[in-house]
Amino acid sequence: MIKSKFIKKAVSVIAMTTLMVTGVILGNTKTVSAVTSSAIPTHVLVGYWHNFNNGSGDIKLRDVSSNFDVINISFGEPTTVTSGDIRFTPYNATDSEFKSDVQYLQSKGKKVLLSIGGQNGEVQLTSTGAVTSFVNSVSTIIDRYGLDGLDVDFEGHSLHLDAGDKDFKNPTTPVIVNTISALKQLKAKYGTNFVLTMAPETFFVQLGHTYYGGLNSYVDNRAGSFLPVIYGLRDSLNWVQVQYYNSGSINDINGKAQSMGSGEFYASLADMLLTGFNINNDPNYFFPALRQDQVVIGVPSCNSAGNGYVSNSEVQSALDGLIYGGTVGSYKINNKYPNLRGLMTWSINWDKYTNYNWSNYFRNYFNNLTPPTNTLKAATLSSSAVTSGNYTISAVIPGYNTATSYKIYEGTTVITSGSLTVGQASKTINYNITSKTPGTYSYKCELSDGSKTVTSNQISVTVSSSTNNNAWVPNHAYKVGDIVTYNGGTYMCRQAHTSLLGWEPSSVPALWLQQ
Repeated sequence: MIKSKFIKKAVSVIAMTTLMVTGVILGNTKTVSAVTSSAIPTHVLVGYWHNFNNGSGDIKLRDVSSNFDVINISFGEPTTVTSGDIRFTPYNATDSEFKSDVQYLQSKGKKVLLSIGGQNGEVQLTSTGAVTSFVNSVSTIIDRYGLDGLDVDFEGHSLHLDAGDKDFKNPTTPVIVNTISALKQLKAKYGTNFVLTMAPETFFVQLGHTYYGGLNSYVDNRAGSFLPVIYGLRDSLNWVQVQYYNSGSINDINGKAQSMGSGEFYASLADMLLTGFNINNDPNYFFPALRQDQVVIGVPSCNSAGNGYVSNSEVQSALDGLIYGGTVGSYKINNKYPNLRGLMTWSINWDKYTNYNWSNYFRNYFNNLTPPTNTLKAATLSSSAVTSGNYTISAVIPGYNTATSYKIYEGTTVITSGSLTVGQASKTINYNITSKTPGTYSYKCELSDGSKTVTSNQISVTVSSSTNNNAWVPNHAYKVGDIVTYNGGTYMCRQAHTSLLGWEPSSVPALWLQQ
């Protein structure tokens, strides 16, 4: 997030408040402790409120538009980069006025969170002492103003991955391990009503699909570094609101480079979090999908807010595609995500600057959202690359389906079958084929609701006598999954490219995975 003319995050919706506020006297300071128990709705609008003046306009906290459900106070910042000691002082109100404003918003069913970090608030928890300072200082601010939770907006060099820190499920880099520990301690201290969100940039999340700092020595060691933090807190995290602005080009799960400026950019990158993806294009490190209610899309509220702004209708095209399924631009969304959590924007102040154009539009959108209906829909069938006669057939069953059973055929023979739950979210069925003899084999998937059936696309898989292990050559267009041999080794292509001398498989692990 940026304190100048740039973007912040999106909005969250809240209703039915039971406000619980207690006064606690600590020395001469009256502390208001309040983690409110108001329910968080299915779809939310989240906005960042400026605790500074950058020309977008001054807003008293209590005057934040009622369109917003979650208000992130921007920002709490450390005394030094590695101290872990977070400080916050209201810039346009006294302490008592600010506390009163927080309570007023909570009485309206809103959640008020402290956002830590931003462009200028780099936080590196390099030691256990910094963890202790972080937990204690954040707790002091939460208690002092009676806030509902914490938003983690670590940017810049706050996070990185040490060389050899390959497994995102078991990270070893101190700043990663310590960040996870600190946030777990805060969640445990305040309980289930404590709202915990994150707002990483695409560089720290989706870029990890192509380049992961711990697995790839050729790239910036910060690439994908939020992934182990997200994974480590997946059971405590309310949602992740990636900043889909001020971003470079990012490859989607199909290997296509996606750039800012379209609904396709939002839809394709959000879909990665909703379906899961290989880290560093390595199938041995698969980042599992987040729940629908854990994914919020972060966008700028207007042109002045930052790079990557698109019209409200373009943002809606991404929401429609994700919620109802379909194609956004050239990107096909195979599933439906009716419980997608919502939108975040940078910022509340910039939204007011443009007469609430953004929040009025999307408040109306979510208030009038029509849930999808269950229908019988066909599966989509695909195959992995063939290696020594081994491969995997995958059937993606679309969500909100009336199908109750499936059958996968090889030719006319059923090779696997099973039952399905009506209306469930998308499901992927994998069937492993091993030691197949040379030949060409056809596959299809049939779904049934008991009275009608639908059939998937039919695919053909060829197993050659050479197992498709062709010798690597320069100046050849390779696609993901291609198998080649080089200097006695066998390699699988990790990302599409045209080969060049000097890019031999043994020399460029970013492009080739040895088998």
